[in-house]
Amino acid sequence: MQSAALFRTEFVRRCRQFGRIAFRKYLLVTNATISFGLSGVGDVLQQNYEVLQKKQERWDPVRTRNMALTGLPIGVICHFWYQFLDHRMPGRTLRRVVQKVVVDQILFSPICISAFFITLGVLEHTKPAKVKKEIMQKGWMLYAAEWMIWPPAQVINFYWLPTRYRVLYDNTISLGYDVYTSYIKHEVPLDDDDDDEDS
Repeated sequence: MQSAALFRTEFVRRCRQFGRIAFRKYLLVTNATISFGLSGVGDVLQQNYEVLQKKQERWDPVRTRNMALTGLPIGVICHFWYQFLDHRMPGRTLRRVVQKVVVDQILFSPICISAFFITLGVLEHTKPAKVKKEIMQKGWMLYAAEWMIWPPAQVINFYWLPTRYRVLYDNTISLGYDVYTSYIKHEVPLDDDDDDEDS
């Protein structure tokens, strides 16, 4: 009985120690790693659904690797964005939180969506014209979905959470959105009206 209590106490102590290191000393690495991992998990979930729906034969690890790798730059961008936003717009009043949510949605969301498509374009050796086309045609679908998910989620983020936990919270909420992102990227076809991919 006593050894179980000692084990629990030691476990809690080590968890707190890990939290201090991960979310203070190595916050940038932690944020990038969380974003990388959950972006990959979102794609695995979407691919398994596609396999069940007979839309593809088996899981494609290269696709998951690429989707996960998009999380690295986005995790880094989010890390610095939240620090910048909290520095430039300090405070947790309702008015300040609403201002942050509006600025986040109008300015930052398009940057994240573009970073996603650009990173995948580089990883998949896609021509710049096609990347631009994807941003224009598929990016708006992701942006519209963001307006459904993120304003209420970001109210919680900006009102209650310290800056160091923002990316963790963001990526936890984002898991379902990552599944949708994978769907939009790989299942929604591009319009071929103006086939300028080779330019």
